[in-house]
Amino acid sequence: MTHFRIREAASLLGVSDDTVRRWAGDGILTISRDDSGHQVVSGADLAERAKAIASGADADGVLRSARNRFTGLVTNVRVDGLMAQVELQSGPHRVVSLMTAEAAEELGLEVGSKAVAVVKATMVIVETERADF
Repeated sequence: MTHFRIREAASLLGVSDDTVRRWAGDGILTISRDDSGHQVVSGADLAERAKAIASGADADGVLRSARNRFTGLVTNVRVDGLMAQVELQSGPHRVVSLMTAEAAEELGLEVGSKAVAVVKATMVIVETERADF
């Protein structure tokens, strides 16, 4: 079974180490010790918590077919003729969108404004760290 140290678990959930420890104290997550004596959280428990956090994210009551929503700050808007390139920083994720210049203007997109990138794709590439041989 996969386990993550407190710091890595916190990073994966986008919260602080203290929050993970508080959730453990509240019985939301279970912390155990690995063979080296380090505190760890099981990957399965972490996945359940991640789903619980995500399910509370869309409190606007709107049903959507797209599941990939990245809320963040606009870091760059480049307009060239009829098109605009908008960059959004959502935590550690950088999302780039191409749209019409008119759409970018109507949305009021400017550096520092809050926005949500909604990604709907039929193909998603998943990567993991390479196992040592």
